[in-house]
Amino acid sequence: MGQAGCKGLSQSLLDYKTEKYVIAKNKKVGLLYRLLQVSILTYLVVWVFLVKKGYQDTDTSLQSSIITKVKGVTFTNTSELGERLWDVADYVIPPQGENVFFVVTNLIVTPNQQQKTCAESESIPDALCYRDSDCPPGEPVVAGNGVRTGRCLRVGNMQRGTCEIFAWCPVETKSRPTKPLLGKAEDFTIYIKNFIRFPKFNFSKTNVLDTKDKAFLKSCHFGPENPYCPIFRLGSVVSWTGSNFQEIALQGGVIGIQIEWDCDLDKAPSECNPRYSFSRLDNKFSENSISSGYNFRFAKYYRDGAGVEFRTLMKAYGIRFDVMVNGKGAFFCDLVLIYLIKKSHFYRDKKYEEVSVLQDGTPDAEEAAAGPGLAEQPEAQHGGGSQKENGPARIT
Repeated sequence: MGQAGCKGLSQSLLDYKTEKYVIAKNKKVGLLYRLLQVSILTYLVVWVFLVKKGYQDTDTSLQSSIITKVKGVTFTNTSELGERLWDVADYVIPPQGENVFFVVTNLIVTPNQQQKTCAESESIPDALCYRDSDCPPGEPVVAGNGVRTGRCLRVGNMQRGTCEIFAWCPVETKSRPTKPLLGKAEDFTIYIKNFIRFPKFNFSKTNVLDTKDKAFLKSCHFGPENPYCPIFRLGSVVSWTGSNFQEIALQGGVIGIQIEWDCDLDKAPSECNPRYSFSRLDNKFSENSISSGYNFRFAKYYRDGAGVEFRTLMKAYGIRFDVMVNGKGAFFCDLVLIYLIKKSHFYRDKKYEEVSVLQDGTPDAEEAAAGPGLAEQPEAQHGGGSQKENGPARIT
């Protein structure tokens, strides 16, 4: 670099630059500039403030609790169970009532099972055999009911048979009934009580009408005219998903009940209302699919007079209900505190900390005593104790 270049560089380091504004007396450019300003202002007022309500603080950390109860009785008369009255203790699993529960609507019953040896079901591919060597003793039957004993049992002169197993015998062999056992469960009712709370704003509410009338919950049913009656008819819930109750009761299914609390807390608490939606969650469109429906097995055990243990095996088909709650609460808070009330300057001073920098680049004595990194501390949460630095710092 030459001598002239070095001299020019040293002089430019000491230059001071400032902005220069040129006012163009052009109506088209001026109109375009004002239109741009109006567009931005309209966007802020209409979209950000009125539509999206950007002036509000929101709380999405919804706290929720669900209590469920099912009521209803029905009568059946079958060869396996005889005459039987079914109440809530028989057909609701689990009985304590949570946000997920199951209502039995159909059954395959295998009574009087006892642990002993018997032939495995012919519907189990891994149990088919032609000779005893096909049934190695002690090995379980894949997707079967027990462990092999080493014998291949054949009926008459048939060449193919099934392995003998040690299991709860006789094994389940019956197919699903063509009509749901508890078809009248359509008229059962579900009680869904939901407590919600937005902790940020200390706001709580429930989906049950605040009344002293003890007969209210015994006579009301949920509907457009009774949004605060949490009593739902099973058949109605299923129909709201677009399904037929008798069809879903036959092979089972999964129903989702969604409760949405989207509350504008600037309004009266009575304006914060739950919104319900109902949907079918299992594979309802493929009735012949192996993945359609919902079922599981359970057993009831007992002993006879001689102390021998027996059980009744039940393959239960039914409706699983999943109750899901979400929501958000919005409140007109910081903007009011900082700008619109009498003592707004007090709250503004608490939210924003001013830092004065001396000529030598160090903070003054009062701010230095507050400790290093004052202007870099993040904004504290609401109600975050007595610290002074509870907002973003502003340097002047």
